[in-house]
Amino acid sequence: MNALQILRDRIQKKGLRAVLKQLCRRYLFSHTRLVWLEHDIRTPLPPHNLKPYPPMRLEFITVSNADAFARHFGDRVETMRELAAEGYTGLMYLDDQGDSVGFAWASTRDYFDRHFYRCNFPIKPGEYFQFGGEAIRKYWGTSISADMQLEVWKVMAEHGCSTMVDVCDLQNIQAIKMHIRMGFQERGQITHLYRLLGHWRFLRNTSYAGTALDAFRKPAQPAATTSAA
Repeated sequence: MNALQILRDRIQKKGLRAVLKQLCRRYLFSHTRLVWLEHDIRTPLPPHNLKPYPPMRLEFITVSNADAFARHFGDRVETMRELAAEGYTGLMYLDDQGDSVGFAWASTRDYFDRHFYRCNFPIKPGEYFQFGGEAIRKYWGTSISADMQLEVWKVMAEHGCSTMVDVCDLQNIQAIKMHIRMGFQERGQITHLYRLLGHWRFLRNTSYAGTALDAFRKPAQPAATTSAA
């Protein structure tokens, strides 16, 4: 399939405006806002009504088992192998066919993300930085995200950590809502990543008071009222 046909197909699926916006972000200018969030891993997750999922096998990600990502995350097999070789802690859920359907990575040292954001995320003593967490679409809305979180917390507590830190793109609505549902707290910091002409990259950090996530929260339900007979 040639490039023109691919472009036509994307326009038919997403619409001209969405495709033009995507091309602009990729080749002209983009601004990504990463909000910093944290959670005390000694504090339980709040109750949820996420759907159950079939039994899974939990394994640490290693250089030798990274091929389990081939089916659902084929373009990232070598990245997974590299992260394991560099000593980062990775966990994955495997289905009954031995394929990874969800994973998460953790770092107890400053993490330079050379695979995606291409910037450094500094970490303080007693913290760990969680990155790369994902599940295949089939398991969106299930409790696999919450269970994975708890499993990583157990492992990192054994490493002497008490606080999990991560960043979330403010355009990733699903991820933001997941963090809110799990009781994450805002750090009052946003990392801004700018990309110009598909090549030049700039970074700056800003601080804020209050919250940057109000627009993503569910409105409070009004209290029920009763009238006197």
